[in-house]
Amino acid sequence: MLKESENPPLEWPENTSVRDFTGTWWVAHTKSRNEKALAWQMARKQIHYFLPMARKVTKKSGRTIRSLLPLFTGYIFFCGTEEQRLEVLQTNRVANLIGVPDPQGLVEDLAPIQTVLQHGEPVQPHNYIKAGQKCRVLAGPLMGIEGIVEKGGNTMKLILQIDMLGQATSVEIASDMIETIDE
Repeated sequence: MLKESENPPLEWPENTSVRDFTGTWWVAHTKSRNEKALAWQMARKQIHYFLPMARKVTKKSGRTIRSLLPLFTGYIFFCGTEEQRLEVLQTNRVANLIGVPDPQGLVEDLAPIQTVLQHGEPVQPHNYIKAGQKCRVLAGPLMGIEGIVEKGGNTMKLILQIDMLGQATSVEIASDMIETIDE
């Protein structure tokens, strides 16, 4: 496990907004546990990247262990030329490169995350839940109830249906209280 000072910067060049990166965007799907090593190699090759990381604190055998872990395990976002794309592939740390069909959309998704991280706000990975997915309540008095999720303002609604009647009702629920159900 790396000490805090041994971790790569969140973005390269440091303190540069992802909005200012130039070139073509790609997402590198890394081999297992290779995100930080790939980031260091990209920095040495002057390839602009963004690797969002979250602080994690664990206690083990009476010791407190602080670490910085990739927020999106297995992924690093980068921008550059075709030659730089080939350099990234030659690192032997990439399982797959994903082309970005909507670069502006990706930048608009990444910029707020970068701002939050630059301000030192605590972030944690969270399940991606989209409207229409079937979900189950994880805890509380509604634990175990299943329904369809709908986005409603700042909260989510869990829709409970009676198919025979063609009727439904909904209850507001925090997104961290539900998990998606694989069908």
